Amino acid sequence: MADSTASTTSRTVPSQEDRPVYVIGGGPGGLAAAYALRARGVRAVVLEKSDQVGASWRRHYDRLHLHTTRRLSALPGLPMPRSFGRWVARGDVVRYLEKYAEHHELEIVTGVEVSRVEPAPGGDGWLLHATGGRELTGSAVVVATGYNHTPRIPDWPGRDGYTGKLLHAGEYRNPAPYEGRDVLVVGVGNTGAEIAVDLIEGGASRVRLSVRTAPHIVRRSTAGWAAQFTGILVRRLPVRLVDGLAGPMARLSVPDLAAQGLPRPATGLYSRVKEGSIPVQDVGLIDAVRKGKVEIVAAVESFEDGKAVLADGTRIGPDVVIAATGYARALEDVVGHLDVLDGHGRPVVHGGRTPKNAPGLYFTGFTNPISGMFRELALDAVKIAKAVARHTSKTRAKSPATS
Repeated sequence: MADSTASTTSRTVPSQEDRPVYVIGGGPGGLAAAYALRARGVRAVVLEKSDQVGASWRRHYDRLHLHTTRRLSALPGLPMPRSFGRWVARGDVVRYLEKYAEHHELEIVTGVEVSRVEPAPGGDGWLLHATGGRELTGSAVVVATGYNHTPRIPDWPGRDGYTGKLLHAGEYRNPAPYEGRDVLVVGVGNTGAEIAVDLIEGGASRVRLSVRTAPHIVRRSTAGWAAQFTGILVRRLPVRLVDGLAGPMARLSVPDLAAQGLPRPATGLYSRVKEGSIPVQDVGLIDAVRKGKVEIVAAVESFEDGKAVLADGTRIGPDVVIAATGYARALEDVVGHLDVLDGHGRPVVHGGRTPKNAPGLYFTGFTNPISGMFRELALDAVKIAKAVARHTSKTRAKSPATS
C-alpha cells in the first residue's frame, strides 16, 4: 500500500478533530486497536514498518501454533474460521490477520517506521517522527510494536570465537538444515522447548536444551480443558492461593523429570507469572525429555576454544547453537524520553490507561499474560478505543465550533 496517508499529514498541524489516532505496528494488537477505534467513529491510521501486516508472525518457525484456543484468540469483529482447528497454525494466523485488515477496510500505511514520539507543538496531540523525514501529527498514539520486537542474544564471553553456527531462535524456521547435526538450544521458554522437540523429530543427531532455571510445565489441554481456561479463571485470585492449587495439579498431570535434569520449581507457578515468566505448555517436551531424546544441560556461561562452557563446568562442542533467549521491547528510542517506561524498558501502563505525564499515549501487547496474548490484545483494543472516544468527545464539547 502506498504511503499517501502519511504524506498528506506530513509537516502539517491540522485541527484536533482532523488528526487521526496513529497506531504504530501492524500486528494483531495494532490491527485490533485500529478496528476498535473505527467502530467508535475515530479515524485510526496504522503505521507498519514492513511491507505487510503481521510481520512478526511471518517470521516465526513453521511448527508454531497458538497455545490458546481458536475461539478465545479472535480479534474484535471477526471470528477465526472453524477450519483452522482448535490450535491455530502460524500460517493460518497470518492469513487471519490479512483477512482482518481487508474485512474491516483498515487504513494501513506500510513501509513507515516511527523513530520518535513527542508532544506536538503547543502540547495538543502528538508528533511522530517517521521514515523519510515525515512529521505526523495525531490526536493520540497507540504503540503496538510487539512483545517480540528485537532478538536478544546474551553477550557470552568468547562468543565471537565459537566456530559453529550461532543463531537466534527468531532465525529458526524448520529442522531441515539441522538434520544429522548436534544442536544446543539455549533457553527453556515455550520457544526453546518447542524448537528442541521440532529438531529431534526432524532428524537432528543430538539435541541438548540448556536450562538456567527449571520452568513450570503444564499440559496445553487435559481431558479437553485448555490450560488457557485455567489461566483466565485464576487471573484475579491471590497469588498464594493459585500457587497452592497449582502444585498438586502439576504433580498429578506432569511426571517428575528431576532425574533428567528438570526438577519441579521451588517457587510457585503464579509467583513466576507475576515476575514475567509464564509456564511452558507441553507440545512434546515431556516425552522427549523422559525418553532421553532431548537432553537437559546446565546454563551456558561462555565459549572457549570453540566450545560452550556450561555453569557446571562441562564443555560441549555442538555444531549449532540456537539462542531462544528472548527479545527486547526496544521502546527506549521511541518513547524512552517521555518517562513512560519502567526499569526493564516496559510501559508503565497498558490498555485503556494512559500515563499521567503523557495523556493520549497508549500501549498494547507488552505483557505476556497467562490468559493468552491474543485474548488480552482484543480486550485492550476495546478499552483503548473507549478511552480515546471519551477523550475525543470531551475535546469536541470544549471546542468553540461546537459550543
